Amino acid sequence: QVQLVESGGGLVQPGGSLRLSCAASGIAFSIYAMGWYRQAPGKQRELVAVITYGDGTNYADSVKGRFTISRDNGKNTVYLQMNSLKPEDTAVYYCNAKWGVIHEHWGQGTQVTVSS
Repeated sequence: QVQLVESGGGLVQPGGSLRLSCAASGIAFSIYAMGWYRQAPGKQRELVAVITYGDGTNYADSVKGRFTISRDNGKNTVYLQMNSLKPEDTAVYYCNAKWGVIHEHWGQGTQVTVSS
């Protein structure tokens, strides 16, 4: 049974930082591309950052220079370090694991709220 369990969300003031974690089980983690997506109220889910099995990374323009994605294959965990947070970063953040075309899994999401 595949599980992706996110943690680390919460309420933070503008300019603050959070680190999200996603612990995976039930998959061969090291061969999967891992990503973080987010969905704000009334908006479509969007890609935030992705890291390939070879540690290549890609970021949405809106988070470049502020967010960093990383992975620890020994712990089957992917992280998203979020710095200089803005109110527009408020969303539910979802962990994604993808391998090929048909092997794709999602976490349940964690809420990030940036507000003073």
